[in-house]
Amino acid sequence: MKILVVRLSAIGDIVFASPLIAALRRAYPQAHIAWLVQPEYRSLLDRHPDLDEVVVCPLGHWRRLWRERRLRELMSGISALRTTLRERRFDLAIDLQGLLKSGALTRLSGARERIGLGSREGSQWLMTRTVQRGGDPRRIGSEYLYLAQTLGLPADDFAMAVYYGETEADFADRVIAEHDLSDGYAVLCPFTTRPQKHWIEERWAPLAARIQADLGLTPVLLGAPADREAATRISDAADTSLVDLTGRTSLIEAAALIERASLLIGVDTGLGHMGIAFGTPSLLLFGSTCPYLDTTRANARVLYHKLDCSPCKRRPTCDGAFTCMRLITIDEILDAARGVLGAAP
Repeated sequence: MKILVVRLSAIGDIVFASPLIAALRRAYPQAHIAWLVQPEYRSLLDRHPDLDEVVVCPLGHWRRLWRERRLRELMSGISALRTTLRERRFDLAIDLQGLLKSGALTRLSGARERIGLGSREGSQWLMTRTVQRGGDPRRIGSEYLYLAQTLGLPADDFAMAVYYGETEADFADRVIAEHDLSDGYAVLCPFTTRPQKHWIEERWAPLAARIQADLGLTPVLLGAPADREAATRISDAADTSLVDLTGRTSLIEAAALIERASLLIGVDTGLGHMGIAFGTPSLLLFGSTCPYLDTTRANARVLYHKLDCSPCKRRPTCDGAFTCMRLITIDEILDAARGVLGAAP
């Protein structure tokens, strides 16, 4: 049995879907299981013990070739990936993304059985079977649990997982020693892809000060290189010893720091979801997106103030007021932080 899982991006979605790997391995212990992913996210999967192979799809590079009208190179790249996939002779391919691009790649694999989760944009016509997105939307990763149950996969211990190696562990240990974080630190993850998912920027600095004063934890900022400018504004405004590591770690190095943290506070972003995967006491601040109020862990909680316009997703109607996020106060976060810090995993 040879199985291909297709989920190209992004961090949070891959973390949410990660329990399927163990479920497939338990169902098919002798199978060759591979995952097709964009190169910027492959480190989330490279060290998973139940994956045999990670296959990279350079989608961003292909888009650049298309924009530059370098069509011969583009077709050559697509052909090379097709050859790579078909050499594996996959029996089953599962498209977890459900978009036309992921459906086309699933079809490109040549797998004779192709299952699409919530397939749309025409990708349903490229599948041999589709499964609607179901389950309890209040539970984290519910659509993937529902898929596992629908396919008859073992799902009694359906837990997210992220793995890293000794190199990343050593990096985290060096950072902890260098910044004197051994007495405990709180990871702050303020950054994400859309402004309506952000908490109020000017509140992060006073929150950091309160975390230090009230909880005795050193605040540590994590984010991507593109977030450095915003991180600098927060760091400059902070009246406390804030450690800014934004853009200074790889994705998987950040994961190692998150696992060792005493607390994580973040918005609806991939790094924040990692906290729950690792069992780190976590608080996630939601507003424009549908929250998973059931985190499956007693030491992880979502703060969310539902309004008549919630969730607006990609189409906010508040003219930039972002009232749903503004209603989450520093005091509320600190009260909730004390709760998750005192809870069992």
